[in-house]
Amino acid sequence: MQKYFYLLIFSMLSSLLYAQNFEITGKLVDENEEIPLESATVFAEKVADSSLITYTITGKQGDFELAGKSSSEEINVNISYNGYTPFRKKVTLNGQPIDLGTIKMAVLAEELEGVVVTANRAPITIKKDTLEFNAASFNTKANATVEDLLKELPGVEVDAQGNITVNGKPVNKILVNGKPFFGDDPTIATRNLTKEIVEKIQVTDTKTDSQAFTGEKGDENNKTINIKIDEEKNKGIFGRVAAGGGTDKRFEYAGLINYFDNDFRVSALAGGNNINSPGFSFGEIEKMFGSARYINMNSNGSFNYNGRSFGGGDGITNSRTAGANFADDFGKGSDISADYFYSSSNSFNEELRSRENILPENRYFSTSSSNSENDNDSHSANLRFKTQIDSTFLIEVRPQLTFNKSITDLNKSEESRNLDQELINQSQNDNHSEREGRNFESELIVTKKYGTKGGYFRIRTNNKINDVDNEDFTNSSTQIFGDEPNSINRNQLTEGKTSSADFKITPSWRFPIIADTLFLYLGYNFEKDKRKDRKSVFDFDNQSQQYEIFNTAQSTDFTNTDQSSKPQVSLTYTSEKLHTGITVGYIFRTLESNDALRAINFKNDFDALELSFNFRYQFSKKFSTYMGYYLQNNAPSVEQLSPFVDVSNPLDITRGNPDLKPSNSHNLYFGANNYDFKTQSGIYSYIRAAMTNDRVAPNTIVDENLVRNTTYANVNGNYELSGSLGYSKNIKIDTLRSFKYGVQMYATLNRNINFNNNVQYASKTVSYFPSVNLSFKWNDYFEINPEYSLNFNTNTFNIDSFEDRKYTRHEFNLKTTTFFPKNLEWNNDVSYIYNPDVANGFEKNYVFWNSTVSYSFLDDKASASLKIYDLLNQNNNVKRTSSEDYIQDIESTVLKQYFMLTLSYKFNTLGKKGEIDDNPWD
Repeated sequence: MQKYFYLLIFSMLSSLLYAQNFEITGKLVDENEEIPLESATVFAEKVADSSLITYTITGKQGDFELAGKSSSEEINVNISYNGYTPFRKKVTLNGQPIDLGTIKMAVLAEELEGVVVTANRAPITIKKDTLEFNAASFNTKANATVEDLLKELPGVEVDAQGNITVNGKPVNKILVNGKPFFGDDPTIATRNLTKEIVEKIQVTDTKTDSQAFTGEKGDENNKTINIKIDEEKNKGIFGRVAAGGGTDKRFEYAGLINYFDNDFRVSALAGGNNINSPGFSFGEIEKMFGSARYINMNSNGSFNYNGRSFGGGDGITNSRTAGANFADDFGKGSDISADYFYSSSNSFNEELRSRENILPENRYFSTSSSNSENDNDSHSANLRFKTQIDSTFLIEVRPQLTFNKSITDLNKSEESRNLDQELINQSQNDNHSEREGRNFESELIVTKKYGTKGGYFRIRTNNKINDVDNEDFTNSSTQIFGDEPNSINRNQLTEGKTSSADFKITPSWRFPIIADTLFLYLGYNFEKDKRKDRKSVFDFDNQSQQYEIFNTAQSTDFTNTDQSSKPQVSLTYTSEKLHTGITVGYIFRTLESNDALRAINFKNDFDALELSFNFRYQFSKKFSTYMGYYLQNNAPSVEQLSPFVDVSNPLDITRGNPDLKPSNSHNLYFGANNYDFKTQSGIYSYIRAAMTNDRVAPNTIVDENLVRNTTYANVNGNYELSGSLGYSKNIKIDTLRSFKYGVQMYATLNRNINFNNNVQYASKTVSYFPSVNLSFKWNDYFEINPEYSLNFNTNTFNIDSFEDRKYTRHEFNLKTTTFFPKNLEWNNDVSYIYNPDVANGFEKNYVFWNSTVSYSFLDDKASASLKIYDLLNQNNNVKRTSSEDYIQDIESTVLKQYFMLTLSYKFNTLGKKGEIDDNPWD
């Protein structure tokens, strides 16, 4: 084994030494007028197979610099520009800079002093604000998915969960032929559509339809990917089915079928599993057990796995999903898309909880045990309709309907003891709850452009109607001991109904001062949210054996209204390198509450200034800086303001404070990047500071019977500082092999003001997160990705009763994938966590290893995968968490080791128009 390791290292080093750097420069001009041609695509290819080596685009003066590394002695240099004849030139690399001089582009093909003009298609094209990749120009494995294709594109990265970044910025929207594909889950498109049907991958800043219509600047911090289907392969049926079974009665199944007919598209899916994977997945696609692939450990000793506590878990879930998606164009400028989803789940969890509670002058201990079962069914339907009346008038309509029904059974017992282990109180609670909720939401956007300089008028309305009915049966017993013993027994039925109606309207105007550069915005936001909350509690009548004694103290009949209006004005300036803007608004807010059962009515008015400022300057393609400031106002919630005393839990009583003031948060941020997104190399940095005045904090007093009484108060002195600095380097050895490494440091400082038993105190938390990661990829053979990170965390307090705490955590992750021999793929995901500061009796280190072997057959139409979850069987169901006023240990149901065999089959009839295969199973 050691011999093969050294052989691998030698191969990597020799490849690095043999590959040579190259730098090719030149200038592009129009042949007739000799004006510079900006944003032309210049790219280098291998002579042998035309695979892409690197690319660039010409600058404002038509100049370009094509830099890269290749082990080939000769490469092809190609230049492509819309409206001009492309050309290609074979260049011999000699380790010296190569200047191609001034190249004149012509409309007709001709020879330019050794430059052979061809019709070669550019793998990458820049079209204004769109980056476009030609799918056929990038080599992938046979029968590759769109996700496999994305991994080969320069500047595009896809992590194990399917999250995508382009040039370091996250992709938050995936479209297929410009339309949504099964809502907001990008993996349904990227992991189920195959590369063979894709013509182009188009990348833009994320924009709404109305922003694209008016030519507004999009969200530069997020990207949208549009998968453009090849017109010659946009008609037919394709999809896949999969099913798997394993030890410990584990199972999964999934199926997806699509029918495409040019602009008309219908898709349907169904799936289910009992391996805690909540969404739709295929065994051989999401190779590492659905979406459960990562581990995140907190500084206080707790850690979670895919949103579930690793070492604690949150039970076992059996989930089922089904859905359908439809899209079509009709008429000129009109299109419609719709989707429907059904999801159902059954979960079970048992939990033991032990907590040491820290008071300023005392401590006490509480323990609890519980088991719960939950059944949930939900339906959701979405419709998107867009029509362009003419070139200046756009209408968008988006209704949404959801329905949810759940049944929960919970049994819980709890007790509290003092330092002498004397029992102070105890409780037993059995609860059965049934809930049924309905929600309807609709959005209407009307945009009207005027003039030729970018002016428009837009009105946006949003309406939400929510209705929830619930029925709870509670049988509880609470005993309080000590000098004044008390016993509280409840056998109750609670009939609840909550409803809300939220209406929002936002008219806005954009006035061009300088065409497409300087704009004045005038806007107005009005919102009214009216909520009704009725809870009728009935005690059990032993004589009639019915729940018919109305309990006024625990019942509610609230009508709460949150109404606000905000006029605002903005000024924005955008040029080639500079973008800046300032917005000033003033919000008028009224919070009102009326209780029909008791004389608790209040009305509070909150007025506040809000403003924001942003600045971004692009010094070059690689170096940019940005900064901004915003003042945000947050009013207390109605529940925090209402003086109503909530005694539904006799051991935890809450009361609002009608004298609360709104909080004001000042936020300042700054960043600078000297980063080449094309090569994924460079330095990036970020710093943020925030200070909040009048933050609303809970104020809890624990009495001698350990009963908690909580209200709320405003506090000052909260602030936060955070920053990051990172460096990464991507070394492309050749078209098959690449090596990448990165180091980064993230640090935070937080100061929070809170209360503990009516004593106000300040806590400071300082955290440092250094990390280093490596990656070596050899296409068609293997990938290896080791990563190591440290976490240093210090908590300090300004009262003596709280002990300062320090935590250190070590985490090492190793992900490997091998692609040989042919048709065989082996994935491993190993995480080792060492946490030396957990309490005695708890394991300080964990090794979590998932492994999957997949084999493809029947011309890659079918595959079989063997998955091993928690290979070393070390998944632990115990965790420890802590804060300034408690230390808590939790043990609960957790998913344990299992083996699973999954079979999958793909079918496809897509082909040229009129040549559709009638039998997709051949």
